[in-house]
Amino acid sequence: SPLDLEQCSLQVLEPEGSPSWSLLKLLGDRGCTVMELAESLQALEHTEALRCLSYSGIKIVVQPDSQAVLSGQVVKLCCWATGHPFVHYQWFKQEKEIPHGNSPELVLSPVSVKDSGFYICRVNSESSFMFSRWARLEVCEFQDTAHGDLMGLPENKLCICVQPRPQNLTVGDALVLECGAVGNPIPHYQWFRNGFPLANGSKNVYTVTYVDVEHQGTYWCHVFNDWEDEDSKKVEVIIGKEFFYNCDMSFSLCVFAATDKVALLIGNMSYWNHPQLKAPMVDVYELTSLLRQLDFKVVSLLDLTESEMRNAVDEFLLLLDEGVYGLLYYAGHGYENYGNSFMVPIDAPNPYRSANCLCVQNILRLMQEKQTGLNVFLLDMCRKRNEYDDTILILDALKVTANIVFGYATCQGAEAFEIQQLGLANGIFMKFLKDRLLEDKKITVLLDEVAEDMGKCPLTKGKQALEIRSSLSQKRALTDPVQQSTSSAESLARNLQWAKAHELPESMSLEFQCGVQIQLGFAAEFSNVMIIYTRIVKKPPEIAACRAHITDFPLNLDVDPKEANKGTPEETGSYLVSKDLPKHCLYTRLSSLQKLREHLIFTVCLHYEYSGIEDTMDERKEVNVGKPLIAKLGLHHGFKTKNCPQACCMPGYPFHNPVESSPEAAEYSIPSHCQPNSCPGVYHPNCACLASITQPETCSCNGTSRILASRHEVQHHSPTVGKSNVPVETTDDTVELEFFLSDSLSFSEQR
Repeated sequence: SPLDLEQCSLQVLEPEGSPSWSLLKLLGDRGCTVMELAESLQALEHTEALRCLSYSGIKIVVQPDSQAVLSGQVVKLCCWATGHPFVHYQWFKQEKEIPHGNSPELVLSPVSVKDSGFYICRVNSESSFMFSRWARLEVCEFQDTAHGDLMGLPENKLCICVQPRPQNLTVGDALVLECGAVGNPIPHYQWFRNGFPLANGSKNVYTVTYVDVEHQGTYWCHVFNDWEDEDSKKVEVIIGKEFFYNCDMSFSLCVFAATDKVALLIGNMSYWNHPQLKAPMVDVYELTSLLRQLDFKVVSLLDLTESEMRNAVDEFLLLLDEGVYGLLYYAGHGYENYGNSFMVPIDAPNPYRSANCLCVQNILRLMQEKQTGLNVFLLDMCRKRNEYDDTILILDALKVTANIVFGYATCQGAEAFEIQQLGLANGIFMKFLKDRLLEDKKITVLLDEVAEDMGKCPLTKGKQALEIRSSLSQKRALTDPVQQSTSSAESLARNLQWAKAHELPESMSLEFQCGVQIQLGFAAEFSNVMIIYTRIVKKPPEIAACRAHITDFPLNLDVDPKEANKGTPEETGSYLVSKDLPKHCLYTRLSSLQKLREHLIFTVCLHYEYSGIEDTMDERKEVNVGKPLIAKLGLHHGFKTKNCPQACCMPGYPFHNPVESSPEAAEYSIPSHCQPNSCPGVYHPNCACLASITQPETCSCNGTSRILASRHEVQHHSPTVGKSNVPVETTDDTVELEFFLSDSLSFSEQR
């Protein structure tokens, strides 16, 4: 009544009075329910007061966990929820309601194999309901596990109950390896052979229906969940009788092996007279890491001039010998004329010709002379024709060694691309190659699968396709073991030569007169790129502040002082090894170490201030670290004429003796009418094969939008450097992946 409301409102005059509380008490005394109050407030459209009366919805605070258990154990699935006024539970197995499964805990005791499956709990209150997440229950029944063994298993802990067993099989048998584990959360499995993860090896049973000698090796299973991981026992699987292949053999089961594995990786990016590239640095770094896992001795080099490339190839040839697996990878500008592929050094003129470049086929001929066991060439470069090069090289016929594999990043007459994006970039070829390189398969089979992967990417359709050329007649793989019967003089020489090219200076500590101590450390990013990091490890208390930096590097290293002594490796341009370097240092990146003619000598400068004194004091120390990494091999020298017969095509050394003519090679001029015409509509002065560029469809090969840039550029008759007509465009849109080509993107002839 109005009188009641007036009496409630007068409560505001009381020291601790509340009109609202008084009204609510009055309604309660007269038997008014919360529902009636809510209806009244709703009629009055008093939403703020209604919110105070509303109940929070159902909230599941404990979700059931997926788990793997042994048959006979006790299993408990838990689901706990809150809600008003109270909640009810109902458990389901798949879509079927579980009888008496109406409590927060579902207990299965003892559990059996038929209880395996997916479980879910429905929680409901008077006006709403909610489902828990699905929980997978995997019940294992192992024949060799005694029932009494179940008592010793730790509750919810990851534990391998069944270990794989060694097997001795013959070709054609079935291989079945089993590993059984229990745990909460549910365990996952990954099988390994000889240290490499196996495709289709993500189940607890690994099966090969028809084994061959290539399946022989050491197997084990890595079992893991969100909290723990454990490896099974390592077991040997032997297929037939084992022979290591050292000579021609017929009707024998063979496990092929190398006497050694050597790889030369060259990535050219910083061209003097041609467009710059981004991807070779990342490609060479990632390939180096993968090949080292396969026991290759790797020499990785960035940005080499013509003479440096020739000398690097010479050093590579010195590492080869009978039975050695040799691999050459090149990423950079290139071209192909009349079946011969040419790698372009960073100092190549504009335009360049074969005399300025290295001929890959001639390197192969020199590798064959070493009687290598396998010759692999991975060429990530364009293969378009160079119309400025009118030289036809007639090389000696290659030997029939049946051990040659060429993996071209693109088809003959086509371009190779790199993915342009913010930060690091990959070439298209390496993006797909790195995912399969560690697989234990014949190298040609592996490259076939890389080609299939590339073919599924809409980004490359009609523009780039992997081409494989091979004469390989044996099942040789990059994963083949290294088998050396004795340490021959040649083997020792190879190891010494390779070790020389990878020797880093030892870490050192410098003590200054003021008592400050500075530590110098060294890390290799590539065989010709080194990181120097410095940090102050000791400072006397009387010194208020001090800082140090390194300077006075040899001029031929061309170190930009603005890029030295940075707070992070990324600021120096070193994005690839930053995670492996110590923190809180100053970093300096030294590239092109092959240009170092003398010992690497630099100065460490220390600036410090004493407490209470404003003047800054200075001390300097000269440091000599010798010739680090590849600098020991002297690649900076002009081409080694003493090794002329083992060199690649070059202007001063054609394929004939300066004194006595030889038919090893000859040069012929191409009539001008045989040269290609220009292509209208696209800035492509020497190609008639590309009329327009269309926008490709979405590609699922990566999660960031990017564009393709060609390893292929314009050459002008003028020696001045023209700007690349390949725009670099990126986007940070990671929600919807879009690969696209800009309308202004154009391609030009690689020479």
